[in-house]
Amino acid sequence: MNARAGQDGLEAVVNEVSSVLIGKRHQIQLALCCLLARGHLLIEDLPGMGKTTLAHGLASALGLTFKRLQFTSDLLPSDILGISIYDRESEGFRFHPGPVFTQLLLADEINRSTPKTQSALLEAMAEGQVTIDGVSRDLAPPFFVIATQNPISQRGTYPLPESQQDRFAMCISLGYPDAEAEKQMLLGAASKRDAAALRPCLDAERLLRLQEDATRVHASEALADYILRLVRFTREGEGADTGLSPRASLMLLACARAWALLEGRDYVIPEDVQRVFPAVAKHRLHPHGEAGKGGALVQRALDAVDVV
Repeated sequence: MNARAGQDGLEAVVNEVSSVLIGKRHQIQLALCCLLARGHLLIEDLPGMGKTTLAHGLASALGLTFKRLQFTSDLLPSDILGISIYDRESEGFRFHPGPVFTQLLLADEINRSTPKTQSALLEAMAEGQVTIDGVSRDLAPPFFVIATQNPISQRGTYPLPESQQDRFAMCISLGYPDAEAEKQMLLGAASKRDAAALRPCLDAERLLRLQEDATRVHASEALADYILRLVRFTREGEGADTGLSPRASLMLLACARAWALLEGRDYVIPEDVQRVFPAVAKHRLHPHGEAGKGGALVQRALDAVDVV
């Protein structure tokens, strides 16, 4: 594994997407890290923050097929997965694939649809396939879901079930741009380029190799112990109804390995864990009596748990 060579290609992707999403380099790196870890990404933010730009820009810079699906209250599972329609000529049913049959799917405003429709993505996200009419159909790798959701306080939203939230490796927020970035936007720096027309810096085949490289990034036993102490703190400390699941601890290690690869290293250090921990943990922790304070619990864990 040549971690430095992989870093060069990934750095080119980050730079390319940064040309249309100004001032959000760290969030772009986290999104790419999530993809390298073979996870899926949830973005929670207000409308107009650049969520669609991030998704479309990543698809273009990575050379992936891209589809966007707007989730609404009347959306049905078949609108996502596809449907079999009777064909008179062949005298049989013909399957018409839905938008899930792509490499990068943007599930826009996922929490505006009903829980039944939201759950239609579970098999696709977990196994890279969908089962329709008793037939399992594989999705083209690397299959990556970027779902956006509006704050639950907004009208017309349905909370994501905890099982669905846990399927997302990371949850990030883009937030408002800083003054300098917004000034560049006002002066047209970002509008000169279209996210759909970005230069492909990688392709699907090379991305799959990088995903495999990420699994081979070395993590020492001491590093694993540090992750276990962080996870145990969320389970035993005060403030949360439930702590991080074993799936979350596995994903934390996978994301730390991917972050190390982004940094050009073939080994994980504690700082890699600390960089990805908030995005991996915050949406999985549900504080009792203080909704929206997951970030405080994450920071408490990072402050309280010793590295060695």
